[in-house]
Amino acid sequence: MILLSEIIDKLKDVISESKIGKKVFDKDVANALGIPQATFATMKKRNSIPYAEILEFCALKKISVNWLFFDQAVDMLKEETEKFFRVRYFADLRASAGGGAEVFDESYETISIDKKIMYNLVGMGNTELEAIHVDGESMEPTLQDGSIVFIDRTQTDIYKNGIYVASTTGGLFIKRIQRRPDGTVELISDNSMYPPQVVPVDEITIVGKVVGNIESL
Repeated sequence: MILLSEIIDKLKDVISESKIGKKVFDKDVANALGIPQATFATMKKRNSIPYAEILEFCALKKISVNWLFFDQAVDMLKEETEKFFRVRYFADLRASAGGGAEVFDESYETISIDKKIMYNLVGMGNTELEAIHVDGESMEPTLQDGSIVFIDRTQTDIYKNGIYVASTTGGLFIKRIQRRPDGTVELISDNSMYPPQVVPVDEITIVGKVVGNIESL
């Protein structure tokens, strides 16, 4: 069982590197993760691990998620790659649930995450995934603003039900997608306050299917 208290101790070690001679407390970890101190204290008591915030912290600090959770060194990951999901994490990229966002670029961190974690988030399937943030409220309550979504680029068949990431001339979107008889494509929001958007089929590229997500606080 993964214990948040043990993860916190390791995070304190990382944070202490920039606080030479100063003691690091739980409140410092909460601040580093961007979580209110009272909320963080409750999470620690309940052993509720803030995966989204920890992923972003690890990418920012360039530290191994697997070391943090399982004490697994990089060499160990190379020897047992079949046990891990490889996720290209675009920490600075937002795909819009409302208006258009930026397209994919090459600025990402590759993170190897133990399947014991990922199976709870994405289930069985492709172990080569990409992760980006959701920007906006139009896919609520299914996807919250600020959550992290995992994308399988091998799944681009929009005739299958699900939520997809689509690149258009207006930017990057996360929507349900439906092909219309007139040849256009409809981008559908789960939030009824946002009307469907229609784009020409030659102005849209399906990036991949959303296969899982982590909600941010």
